[in-house]
Amino acid sequence: MARLLLLVLLAAALTAGSASADKVDIDSFTSSSIKTYSYRIINSYPHDPNAFTQGLEYDDGLLYEGTGGYGQSSLRRVDIQTGRVVDIVRLEDEFFAEGIAIWKDRIIQLTWRSFQGFVWDKENLTRTGSFSYRREGWGITSDATRLIMSDGSDALYFLDPSDYSLQGSIRVTADGEPVKGLNELEYINGMIYANLWPSTWIAIISPDTGEVTGRIDLSGIMDEGGIPKRRVDVLNGIAYDPSEDRLFVTGKLWPSLFEIELVEDSNEQLNQQ
Repeated sequence: MARLLLLVLLAAALTAGSASADKVDIDSFTSSSIKTYSYRIINSYPHDPNAFTQGLEYDDGLLYEGTGGYGQSSLRRVDIQTGRVVDIVRLEDEFFAEGIAIWKDRIIQLTWRSFQGFVWDKENLTRTGSFSYRREGWGITSDATRLIMSDGSDALYFLDPSDYSLQGSIRVTADGEPVKGLNELEYINGMIYANLWPSTWIAIISPDTGEVTGRIDLSGIMDEGGIPKRRVDVLNGIAYDPSEDRLFVTGKLWPSLFEIELVEDSNEQLNQQ
């Protein structure tokens, strides 16, 4: 057990250290003039407190989750109501797993510094292939045409889902300033939602221009959800249920998954009146 805990803590420290130069500039990001949202918790569900969440997807009533850490990385299928892990496959110890995306009958999973991604059959979670890339792997999502990948910087990369080749990239900015620390991604209603490492903010990004059009402040969600901050790591994990218009968020080692509703900042509403 002590060795397991040491591995998890070491993995967290390595993740933080890998992108210290690229972490989001919170002062700059929060002082920009873009629209701000807070949240309302609609539901709270159990979440494995040992899951170092790196990727999260919702599909047909189930959550798919990628977890990180050397010797701890996995891909899971999870019952959303109970938090029970229905199916799990573990990666080899040399891989530190990162974001996941569902593409048709496949699950695409990145790894951090191995420059290698894996392809899994969605139905039975068997590995069917792999591919390589030339940067760190952080987050990944899909707009139903392309895969969209982050590497912890201010860049987003577009990949062809047929062969995973690079098709282009954009730089993400807020009021003209670069927004770094782009981490776990989710494509929702034509926009890219990105966790900003290491913070409690989510950026809403135009995939056409890279401009941040909105930001979500989740700074109070751990307190409201009764999560002891000393026992968890950062916010990381966004999933969306398009059929019911439900938005889910969680974090690394969090014991809860939250369904939230976005609420426009009251101060901005007053300023517009």
